[in-house]
Amino acid sequence: MNLYEHTIIARQDASPSELKQLTEKYSKIVEKNEGEVVKTENWGLLNLSYLIKKNKKGSYIHFKIKGKGKVVEELEKNEAIDKKLLRYLTVKVKDFDLNTNYFAKKDDGMKPEKKEKKI
Repeated sequence: MNLYEHTIIARQDASPSELKQLTEKYSKIVEKNEGEVVKTENWGLLNLSYLIKKNKKGSYIHFKIKGKGKVVEELEKNEAIDKKLLRYLTVKVKDFDLNTNYFAKKDDGMKPEKKEKKI
């Protein structure tokens, strides 16, 4: 079994319920093609580096998938015709990093110290 990290970018005007539907839709496609979704992360609404189909922002959803190449082919075939998506990317990896969530909000309550200027 191969390991893949798959990210989709949905339109910025997609509601939370639409994002949940997209997540469920693509998870079912993976499972239907003998794959397994190990982890799903919703990275939230992030700025895009450049305009994509007149959108400045996009909602990112990231999947960690176990499966054969057929799973990726089927996913990308369905995503290419989905009007709610702006972009998608699949990367084959050797191992998953299941501990780190890179886009989690940092709520440690610590504020950075201000340095005083000496005159």
